[in-house]
Amino acid sequence: MSGHSKWHNIQARKGKSDAQRGKIFTKIGREIAVAVKAGGADPNSNALLKNVIAKAKQNNMPNDNIERSIKKASGELSGINFESITYEGYGIGGSAVIVECLTDNKNRTAGDVRHAFDKHGGSLGSTNCVSYLFNRKGIVLVNNVEDVDTLMLDALDLGAVDVIEEEDIIQIITEPNQHSKMHEALEGKGYSIISSETSLIPDNYVDLSEEQIIKFEKMVDALEDLDDVQEVFHNVNLPEDED
Repeated sequence: MSGHSKWHNIQARKGKSDAQRGKIFTKIGREIAVAVKAGGADPNSNALLKNVIAKAKQNNMPNDNIERSIKKASGELSGINFESITYEGYGIGGSAVIVECLTDNKNRTAGDVRHAFDKHGGSLGSTNCVSYLFNRKGIVLVNNVEDVDTLMLDALDLGAVDVIEEEDIIQIITEPNQHSKMHEALEGKGYSIISSETSLIPDNYVDLSEEQIIKFEKMVDALEDLDDVQEVFHNVNLPEDED
């Protein structure tokens, strides 16, 4: 099928260093805490927790860390309540940005997010100011195969919304929260899965100048560096050499 996505560019931004990997583990730990609180500590009966554990493993989070996070969430840290909150705003050049957070202090998080926007030429907007430009979908990344047509047919038979072939990977687009089922089904057919998770995909991408991209990426880095920030989504068309 036809289509184009910069998901690979977004993925390439993650896990650039050991320091960032540590931050990723902290963020995933918070997601585990929220998932356990919502549906219990057993991933077999808690689909949300099962998805977060899969994400943790995709990011090379050690099993000991995962188990410790689950135990803490179900006992020791029961007094800490993380709340999900989403901020929307504009980056340089009128680009659209959505920031998803888990926080135990909304005032702190709001201030930190606003500062990151303001410092790098952006501005924090009101609720729903840019969310209409995005659609939530599941993304399953599969290592490229010789018989792409068969993979596409298999994915479509399993309910894929779209299949996008890139140089090194195949992107399988699913409805929200269907990525785990797609992951398991394709893996069962012998395909090599790179990752699977949900994402906000923009309807269209905007192009920025080289100078604007440098400034925009500094803003995204500043946002992603905040402990309360889980994900940053945007509609900027990043250059291919970023991955």
